[in-house]
Amino acid sequence: MIFQTLYYVVDLYFVSHLGEVAMAGVAAAGNIVFLIIALTQIINAGTMSLLSQAVGRKDRGGSNLIFNQSFALALAVALGILVLGCPLSRLYMNAVSADQATADAGMTYLTRFLPGLSLQFVLTAMGASLRATGLVKPTMIVQAASLSLNVILAPILIAGWLTGYPLGIAGAGYASSIAVTFGVLLMLAYFLRLETYVRYIVSEWRPRLDVWRRLLVIGLPASGELAFLFIYTTVIFAVIRNFGDVAQAGFGIGNRLTQAIFLPGMAIAFAAGPIAGQNFGAGEGARVRATLRASIVCCSVVMLPLTLLCQLRPDWLVHVFTQDPRVVEQGTLFLRIISWNFVATGITYSCSALFQGLGNTWPSLLSTGSRLVTFCVPALWMSTWPHFRIEDVWYLQAGTSLYLVLREFRRKFGDRAVIGNALEI
Repeated sequence: MIFQTLYYVVDLYFVSHLGEVAMAGVAAAGNIVFLIIALTQIINAGTMSLLSQAVGRKDRGGSNLIFNQSFALALAVALGILVLGCPLSRLYMNAVSADQATADAGMTYLTRFLPGLSLQFVLTAMGASLRATGLVKPTMIVQAASLSLNVILAPILIAGWLTGYPLGIAGAGYASSIAVTFGVLLMLAYFLRLETYVRYIVSEWRPRLDVWRRLLVIGLPASGELAFLFIYTTVIFAVIRNFGDVAQAGFGIGNRLTQAIFLPGMAIAFAAGPIAGQNFGAGEGARVRATLRASIVCCSVVMLPLTLLCQLRPDWLVHVFTQDPRVVEQGTLFLRIISWNFVATGITYSCSALFQGLGNTWPSLLSTGSRLVTFCVPALWMSTWPHFRIEDVWYLQAGTSLYLVLREFRRKFGDRAVIGNALEI
């Protein structure tokens, strides 16, 4: 997960040297990148849930069917992204950018990164299948190799190192697409040569609508949960656009740093998903409850020091991407306010992952969707105030997130008969 996110972070780091407009454009375009990652959850959650349960039942044939149907669905979605990506991205960039130059910068990046973004679905199908069987090392090694290539190509293509032909923002998109393609080829080689539990069976690639339906019933709500966050972030970009490129660049950096900070908690929660799914498939309810308890404890322990870091020295993190004091001020302000809900958010990820393992992702979607009412409507209204300040948005965002988490705690953990001793931490 860290490697997947770092594709964009590496691009943002090198683009930040091209000026505020380029940085703001790529920061705004990063929300489209986040939306694509959200859509990969259709494949990720559905495949992990169904395949891990099949593994728990020791159903080898069913596991292979789910894997191959997931791969076929990933190819279909990737094709749709290639066809619809450019026109929809243009509409988005024009809607949220502070000016036309920012919109053009974002589109330059997105059009070159679109092939790589579409291939993320194929990569996700293979990675989710391995994770469902309990294997994470091959995916990590492939992502590390792919990211390393991206790190090497980014300065060469963006700044013209060694070649003397800088491509600027376009080079960032090219570097990421080439790196993702390389990762897909490595993963394909692993499955063809080394993987033994699930394998490609071309005859099972023909669409099976009953299997696709099962994948989508689980995957769409999980994807929708992150898609709502895309809408949520889009509203913020629109609300603060009148504050200019500096504000959008500061928020863009702060928001991506927040997503990177969440990754350790998310990784723990994602590990809990297949463990819960396998034990659920095997009928081991007590182990499912124990998995939830362990995930909550570990997430809380990991997220607490990250909260303290963002309270005490958030400028250290922002300085990695920019030395502009105005951008640093905006990014620091955002991180210091939003970090109050880091621990609570980590616990929410644990609950969401358990829902995925059990094959019911709707509760998490409904919880996240309610944020459209509790945050977006007040934010749009507050933006009309005569003395509206940008920090008002961050306080509203942090308060809304914390309120929703506490509400979910009351709903999910209030019934001791359901949770039992597993949550007595």
